[in-house]
Amino acid sequence: MKTFLLVLFFLVALAGAQHPPAVTAADESKLVALENAWNQAQLHHDAQALEALVGDTFIYTDYDGTVMDKRKFLDDIKDVSYRATLVTNEDVKVHLYQNAAVVFGTYHTKGTYKGKPFEHRGRFTDTWIYSKDHWECVASHTNLMRK
Repeated sequence: MKTFLLVLFFLVALAGAQHPPAVTAADESKLVALENAWNQAQLHHDAQALEALVGDTFIYTDYDGTVMDKRKFLDDIKDVSYRATLVTNEDVKVHLYQNAAVVFGTYHTKGTYKGKPFEHRGRFTDTWIYSKDHWECVASHTNLMRK
């Protein structure tokens, strides 16, 4: 009986050790900061910074319905015909789960694209996973709001 209890204790301890650490309220602040870093990377066409934020299986759905994988998304960020002068998030909320989070809110972008001015206001939803001791975004969806 002692052997059985010892084996059971070992298995429970091993199973517990394989779970990621619990997500805390501090992760909420970190995720908002990562979203803000994302905006800065877009402003500066910094694909390298964005590559560190998105996972290998990242999928992006743009407001016009375009769907991009990680490579296409990063290539799109490098496009200098897109010149944002403003990229900001508002009303950001974070829903935390054991090793995941959904971040959503509104965004405001302004600038020029291929020489033509634009201004967009929309909503975004980003899905983040805590993996290998860091947060990575695995899916992002944006849509425009009607005026």
